[in-house]
Amino acid sequence: MSAQQLENIARQVIEEGFNRGNYSALDNLFAPDYREHQFGLKPDLQGLKDNIRGLRAAFPDFCLTIDAVVTQGEEVWMRGTARGTHLGPFMGMPPSGKTFTVQVFDSLRITDGKVVDHWGVPDRFHLMAQLGALPTPAR
Repeated sequence: MSAQQLENIARQVIEEGFNRGNYSALDNLFAPDYREHQFGLKPDLQGLKDNIRGLRAAFPDFCLTIDAVVTQGEEVWMRGTARGTHLGPFMGMPPSGKTFTVQVFDSLRITDGKVVDHWGVPDRFHLMAQLGALPTPAR
């Protein structure tokens, strides 16, 4: 597959799954043996869908913008910005009404047009600090 085709698949995952909550669209983008490697997440596609549902319940306006993409071979690396407003329970915290903006790094391996592996690194400390769950460091 071309680099552009790989990037298009990665962008569909973000746009359809995370930004629109179109979980059925993910079925066509992921391999049956897909593995999730991000810390704390369930290891399969159903787990990913559950995670996205949880994010969208806690942050109904959740939006992930892709800021940069690099492809090499079967790998796609993305740097993005996640934004949302805390309007539902999240990680044991009641809704705060606070907004957040954090950086996210993702790596996907795509084989034969299907995502087979994902590693993600959201800036969870910055997220929790913006929601009031951690002290904010002095600048």
